Amino acid sequence: MPTLHEYLFLAAALFSIGLAGVLTRRNIILVLVGIEMMLNAANVNLVAFWRYGDAAATDGVMLVLFGIAIAGAEAAVGLALIIAVYRRFRTSRLEEVAGLKG
Repeated sequence: MPTLHEYLFLAAALFSIGLAGVLTRRNIILVLVGIEMMLNAANVNLVAFWRYGDAAATDGVMLVLFGIAIAGAEAAVGLALIIAVYRRFRTSRLEEVAGLKG
């Protein structure tokens, strides 16, 4: 049975990989994937603290379900923005859409 520290290490690793993906990737879709990984790391933390804390309370599970709903909405809005940017600039590379800056 994994311990709380192992779950926290897994969540920290997922968050770090997601953050590195957001900061280093040049493709808009891969940046969105990095953001999703960071949200999943937060969900792993919530479930781990729920499991090793007061398992009778359903606060952790409810927060995870809320986080999954937020991640789904974020993915839908993000993909809609990516499609709009691609139609305008015909590329999904972040450097080439610098014309969006004020």
